[in-house]
Amino acid sequence: MKEPFRITLARHAILLVFVAIALWPVLDVVSISLRPGNELRTTNWQLIPDNWTLDSYKQLFTEQPFLRWLGNSLLVSTAVTLTGVALAAIGGYAFSRFRFVGRGAMMTSILVTQMFPATMLLLPLYLMIARLGLIDTYLGLCIFYASTALPFCVWQMKGFYDTIPASLEEAARIDGCSPWQAFTKVILPLAVPGLVITALFSFMSAWSEYLVAAQILQDKEMFTLPLGLKSFQASMSTQWGLYAAASLLVSVPVVVVFVLLSKYLVSGLTLGSVKE
Repeated sequence: MKEPFRITLARHAILLVFVAIALWPVLDVVSISLRPGNELRTTNWQLIPDNWTLDSYKQLFTEQPFLRWLGNSLLVSTAVTLTGVALAAIGGYAFSRFRFVGRGAMMTSILVTQMFPATMLLLPLYLMIARLGLIDTYLGLCIFYASTALPFCVWQMKGFYDTIPASLEEAARIDGCSPWQAFTKVILPLAVPGLVITALFSFMSAWSEYLVAAQILQDKEMFTLPLGLKSFQASMSTQWGLYAAASLLVSVPVVVVFVLLSKYLVSGLTLGSVKE
């Protein structure tokens, strides 16, 4: 039965209001990045000011080491993503398919770690990394990020593997595949949506994180994007134009990744949420 026009109109009006609320901060940042100097607020708000300029964007690439920060963030995020996907794919498969002593306790322990904020792990993990001599290294930062992202990723992949019938592996074994071949040639191709979710979560865990990076990295040449953006803020003044322009550019890779992987997101999150 077709719903009345008034209900449809009201529903769309409400949705447009929420869209406007969501877009307003982004449009405000766009406006700030186009203003000359460091104007944070203006009496006559316009999305594109009359005296708009791209000087802030030019300074990022000519006077600021923005490209270096971008490269550092891409290096760390890529390493964390590859590590997270590889370990979660194997770990989730082990929890899903095998029954071994301590399996339940290990799964519960992994789940319990998700009950606490990552900041509670900051001190013990920092001490461990310091004892390993990995302070001010990308390896130490990647270990920190991977260890905090893995619990969710392992549970996500375990739930996804549970939706794949074990009979497929049995058929592959009958056809002559080894256990590893059955896993890589049969199960992993079917688990692509779950792997995409795992990769996206691992990438986001490293791309926009500031607190851990501020503790691990001390050398300015090794700064990632969050640390670089923070350097625009001083105790007495803030370079708002550069801050806004850099914030928009930092969000571009994330938006691109979400758009490219959007077709996998719904199926990956839905199928990975089944109970054992």
